[in-house]
Amino acid sequence: MNSIINKYLIIKFIKIILNTTLIFFTLGIILNLFEEINFLKNSSLSFLFPLTLALLYVPSLILDLLPFIIFLSSVFYFLHLRFSKELVMIKVFGYSNLKIILILSFFSLLLGLFVLFAINPITARLIKQYEIEKARYSKDVDHLISINKNGVWIKETDNVGYKIINAKSLNENTLENISIYIFDSSGSLLKRIESETALITNNPWQLKKNYIHNNLENSTIFYENYELISENTSEKINSLYKNLNTIPFLRLITNYQDLNKGGYSNKILNEKLNKFTSLPIFLFLMVVLAGIFTIGSLKNKQNFYYLLSSILICVVIYYLKDLSIALGQTEKINLTLSIWMPIIIISLFCSIGIIQINEK
Repeated sequence: MNSIINKYLIIKFIKIILNTTLIFFTLGIILNLFEEINFLKNSSLSFLFPLTLALLYVPSLILDLLPFIIFLSSVFYFLHLRFSKELVMIKVFGYSNLKIILILSFFSLLLGLFVLFAINPITARLIKQYEIEKARYSKDVDHLISINKNGVWIKETDNVGYKIINAKSLNENTLENISIYIFDSSGSLLKRIESETALITNNPWQLKKNYIHNNLENSTIFYENYELISENTSEKINSLYKNLNTIPFLRLITNYQDLNKGGYSNKILNEKLNKFTSLPIFLFLMVVLAGIFTIGSLKNKQNFYYLLSSILICVVIYYLKDLSIALGQTEKINLTLSIWMPIIIISLFCSIGIIQINEK
């Protein structure tokens, strides 16, 4: 009998999660569609292309919002149980409030693991395709930065010409094995600079051990130190790669060293890795929090009260996460701690509430 009730609880919970996800997905498509249409307003492409871009982008957004989807789904589910006769009937078979919450919480934890290993590779591939398709129609082609298996590529344009910079790797704040090609406005190569390293924390860049090949004078000069004016710094370059949604969880684990050598800093990789690993625990706690908030409460309120309060809780948790991560990124606190701090705070709150919940 217990297995039947467990199955009933989980299947009904899955249905509510799917319905809530569908609502978020639809809203995401509508909102993102306006953005894509505005981006392509000067092109002659059909309506299907911005719709395709929205369909590629939104699954990754849903993954980021999954803890809040689970929380709202749990609230709706527990309210349905509380204000119907089902909760009383389930309790007749020996199920307490705590047991019901834990069954759904552990299911959410398993769901988080399933998302990491099965869904995340799909969303990573979709968001990568989204970036490829959108880049084809980007109007900002004068200033480009790319990090791939061939190293770091940077293009900068000014009022006298442009330069193309290629480095083998980006190690924290230093570019290594650099080639810099400087062209005039007509595309003629003026000079080529070969450098061993470049410290790019500030502007101008500080280059070490440089060979400067001047095409106009047909000469090569060695400089131990050389300064290069650039509009990019390590902070700006790294900021373009804080979102690692194009890299799935498994690849992040198995290819950590290769990604680090390819230009992704340890700080960015560790941040994303901790976000991934904390997801199942986050989902677990959001179900517990929803249970404490609904069936764990003695007060009978209207559904509108619970809906409004749920939205408020989601907003508070969302900004708590953002604030904590911002403190970590600015090195006010440890970055790993900044990612886990909201989970620790929610855990403490849940541990207090769950002690009393079985008495309700």
